[in-house]
Amino acid sequence: MRRVIGALGRSFVTAGVLILLFVTYQLWGTGLYTSREQNSLRDAFTSSVGKQGDEPVVSTTTSVTDPTVSTTTTTLPVPLAPFVAEGDPIAQIRIPRIAVDSIVVQGVSREDLRRGPGHYPDTPLPGQEGNAAIAGHRTTYGAPFGNLEQLENGDRIFVRTAQGSFTYEVYDTVIVKPTDLQVLDPDRFRPATLTLTTCHPKYSAAQRLIVKAILQEDALPATHGSGKAPKLSEEGLSGEDNSKLPTLISGLVAALIGLLWWLLFHRHPSLPNWLIGVIPFGAALVVFFALLERVLPSNY
Repeated sequence: MRRVIGALGRSFVTAGVLILLFVTYQLWGTGLYTSREQNSLRDAFTSSVGKQGDEPVVSTTTSVTDPTVSTTTTTLPVPLAPFVAEGDPIAQIRIPRIAVDSIVVQGVSREDLRRGPGHYPDTPLPGQEGNAAIAGHRTTYGAPFGNLEQLENGDRIFVRTAQGSFTYEVYDTVIVKPTDLQVLDPDRFRPATLTLTTCHPKYSAAQRLIVKAILQEDALPATHGSGKAPKLSEEGLSGEDNSKLPTLISGLVAALIGLLWWLLFHRHPSLPNWLIGVIPFGAALVVFFALLERVLPSNY
């Protein structure tokens, strides 16, 4: 009986330690991946914006002619909005009040949001007419929108795209259900707005925290977006089925390595034997955690 109780106790302690390690990986380990991706995205975005400055510009010309007078008026030139593939950098967003400075990628899939905030492809680009929308993680992968609830009316949000730099001013913060898609619809009373979305409350995907801001400059013509509201419950909120088998296999491999490590150290306890086991077990555990995180429901 003592052996059984002792074995159960060790099993519970081991399970508790593994759960704690997984939570640590989610809250901090995923941030290392995002930080590395953000560095790469920042270089790519800076390069693309620089190239855009050398491309042709769009200008509109209106000619009014009568029998005696011909008048031509030309608007200020606007850089062309480039096509951006999903996963590529599309903008830089800065929110001084909550110390956000991130590169925004095109797309809101699970993989896109691991790299940074994601722009809903069915909405216009920031700075353009309509309601530009950006989603971001609140608790994992660097948590770029972790403190979004601290924004107040009047706070400024700065966004830079290939078409220029734009300033938005926060005018509303609401909490909605994931099915309340109207928050991404254009506002007929405000020609150009920005909507930031993240999950609410923290560590949960039960609701959405929505921050609304209005453009302070003249809006550019919309060149992106279909006009249809994207789904807040887009790809990934229920997990990814194709990740379950690799997760199971990696979990079994990690368990096997852990068992062999325990047997080796139990029979020949020494520091070298402990180090021999901890390195491959730690590597297998990180792989398992990375795959397990993809199976679980997304928590933004």
